[in-house]
Amino acid sequence: MEIVKVAALGMTGMLLGLLLKETKPEYSVYLSLAAGILIFSYMAGKLEYLFDSVLKIQEYLPLDTKYLTTLLKMIGITYIGQFSAGICKDAGYQATAAQIELFCKLSVMVLSIPILMALLDTIQEFLV
Repeated sequence: MEIVKVAALGMTGMLLGLLLKETKPEYSVYLSLAAGILIFSYMAGKLEYLFDSVLKIQEYLPLDTKYLTTLLKMIGITYIGQFSAGICKDAGYQATAAQIELFCKLSVMVLSIPILMALLDTIQEFLV
């Protein structure tokens, strides 16, 4: 039922933003930002559940904590990057949004390199 609340909040913010865009365009950006922050606050509870679940998985499986930490960092980068790029797109700054998205993709790639190297080392051990 929370998805209905979030969808209603987003649609309300969008409709109010469209109404204000013609009379006060500067306020429509603030309204979009406020709606985004409210939706992000709803998402915070889901993220807490996700982190708790990942920690439980870590208890069941003998995984190195740096891999789970890296996974959580990647998730955080994608959420924050998508959120901020969406705000920039709503404000009319598509080029800035594209740069944010590109930086997030590169950050995730940089974070994944040590995991890729560990995987390649493991494959090499099996082949030798």
